[in-house]
Amino acid sequence: MGDDGARRVYGTDSADRRPPAGTGEKLADWADGRLGLYALAKANMRKVFPDHWSFMLGEVTLYSFLVLILTGVYLTLFFEPSMQEVVYNGSYTELNGVLMSKAFESTLDISFDVRGGLLIRQIHHWAALVFVTGMLVHMMRVFFTGAFRKPRELNWLFGWTLLMLGIITGLTGYSLPDDLLSGTGIRFAQGAILSIPIVGTYLSFFLFGGEFPGEDIISRLYPVHVLLLPGIMLGLVTAHLILVFYHKHTQFPGPGRKERSVVGMPFLPVYMAKAGGFFFLVFGVLTVMGAIAQINPVWAFGPYRPDLVTTGAQPDWYLGFSEGLIRVMPGWEINLWGHTLVLGVFIPFSLFPLILLALGLYPFIEAWITGDKREHHILDRPRNAPVRTGLGVAWLTLYAVLLIGGGNDIVATHLHLSINVITWFVRIGVFVLPVAAFVVTKKICMGLQRRDRAKVLHGRETGTVKRLPTGEYIEVHEPLAQAELHTLTQHEQLPPYEIGREVDAGGVRRKVKRSERLRARLAHAMYGPDARIEKPTVEEYREITSGDHQSH
Repeated sequence: MGDDGARRVYGTDSADRRPPAGTGEKLADWADGRLGLYALAKANMRKVFPDHWSFMLGEVTLYSFLVLILTGVYLTLFFEPSMQEVVYNGSYTELNGVLMSKAFESTLDISFDVRGGLLIRQIHHWAALVFVTGMLVHMMRVFFTGAFRKPRELNWLFGWTLLMLGIITGLTGYSLPDDLLSGTGIRFAQGAILSIPIVGTYLSFFLFGGEFPGEDIISRLYPVHVLLLPGIMLGLVTAHLILVFYHKHTQFPGPGRKERSVVGMPFLPVYMAKAGGFFFLVFGVLTVMGAIAQINPVWAFGPYRPDLVTTGAQPDWYLGFSEGLIRVMPGWEINLWGHTLVLGVFIPFSLFPLILLALGLYPFIEAWITGDKREHHILDRPRNAPVRTGLGVAWLTLYAVLLIGGGNDIVATHLHLSINVITWFVRIGVFVLPVAAFVVTKKICMGLQRRDRAKVLHGRETGTVKRLPTGEYIEVHEPLAQAELHTLTQHEQLPPYEIGREVDAGGVRRKVKRSERLRARLAHAMYGPDARIEKPTVEEYREITSGDHQSH
């Protein structure tokens, strides 16, 4: 009992000597006891992330989205989403006495009367352009490197949905000021909606509250732009980041980088410090752009009037694709049962989402062709997937050609060309240039594969010429380092899917589905001998680098 008492006294004395817990420590203990934050942080805060410049493309997109939210909240404090007509009598004297909507009037007030309003408006618009650009470029990086493969198909769909929502959100925000340029864009969208058979007129009446332009379109677009779409996008961004964190981050091939190991820096404190600094860098660049590069000067266009249209009216670049489709389409119309179908608008209006849908479904199509159900955390070098790379370049080429079509009047006036010549160039180029881009890209990738094979077997050229005792002159090649050899040869070259024997040993023909035949043809086209250069085997490398061969 005496010993127990001594121990109890000792324990009490020890506790008395401990310094009292601070407020922060008490708060941390309280939160950890209810949320388990310590175990969560211990398991994830030291998570390793690889380091490569292309990974910053996603960060630029994320930080632009944050800037959009911050500047958008500021703008909502002063913007009035109403189409009620008023007579302007404000700081911009050029428009004094002009009849306009309250939406346009409040946009002018933000630009000229609210402290910092014009700067915030322009930062917001530039951030929107950078956001959509960042999403597209980031998705192209993911596409060309095969980062969409299992287990990241769902994350690819999240990113694709964000791109679609970003385009729609850009259209709704672009339309809110109710200036002549944005009103022309709404008129364009309304015409496309009217081209939808049977339900087009009903959809138009529902959106506009009656005949165009109606009195409700701005007040209806406003909650969609500031609440509905940003809320959905914020949820998708959160889910996207959670999956990026949950799945190991993809990494480019190199020494020590395997499917089950990541080479890089810990999330805390290195990655977090870099991410924080990069956010302020992106914010600073957008602020400089908003300060010195004028964008969307609504006062120069004036308020929207249905009987007017601006010259050189162009949408933001991400919608030029859809406008290009409609501008270069012949004005076809057919009459059926007393109804006119405007195919010259409806066909390109339908192609726009279908072309984007092909991009969204590609990971599942490739997975079906390959039948590969393994997880992939090592990225492909684009040259090692020539068909996929060619398809990506062809898609971008189609986008660029249609972008020219969407701005054919601007191209014509600036380059002093006939608008008819440009229109026919785009009409032909839509079919020819993507195919040419695919063929050229595939050949370039095959050529790069041949160069990689030659570098592995013969080493790097040094420029040193050596004379052998036999009198023969040779160029000395320097052997590659093991790290570079690994990078050039680590990719797999599995045989493409085959149907197999259609007739068994007994002469019985088995039934082969059309889908299996299609899959075999596509697999042979994407991964057959015409789509890759066989990488050197170990035996070839040893034979050519042994003895006298190593200096050649």
